[in-house]
Amino acid sequence: MPKTPTLAATSAASADDLEAAFYEALQLGDIESLMGCWSDDDEVFCVHPGGPRLLGQVAIRAAFEQMFANGAIHATPARVRKVESIASAVHSVLERIEVLTTEGPRHAFVLATNVYHKTPHGWRMVAHHASPGSAHAPDEPGEYPQTLH
Repeated sequence: MPKTPTLAATSAASADDLEAAFYEALQLGDIESLMGCWSDDDEVFCVHPGGPRLLGQVAIRAAFEQMFANGAIHATPARVRKVESIASAVHSVLERIEVLTTEGPRHAFVLATNVYHKTPHGWRMVAHHASPGSAHAPDEPGEYPQTLH
């Protein structure tokens, strides 16, 4: 039986509320709540570490369903940096990922950018772009090497 989106996702009063609902859905492996966080706009996109750009809700849902087939994603947001306006918000997030292995839990970090728009139905995610981080969190935010493309 499909689950209904969390209250936070269906009536997100802020981008922060929606981000909390998104990470809660990841941790629960709840595809319905997770997709309830996304805008129904055809132009939404998602990039997982090392993966292709996924365009639209159908492709995004299929990718998360495949990920959830292996269980929930234990991602905890940290060190959020925000750029916000009246109708949009961009959050740069350090995600702490916990993976259970035969040797016990292991941790890794992913750098993610989440983009939110305020819609007539509340705040919704329009983009999630995650890149590989490192096996450990830096002690100071500026410890990541600075590389120009």
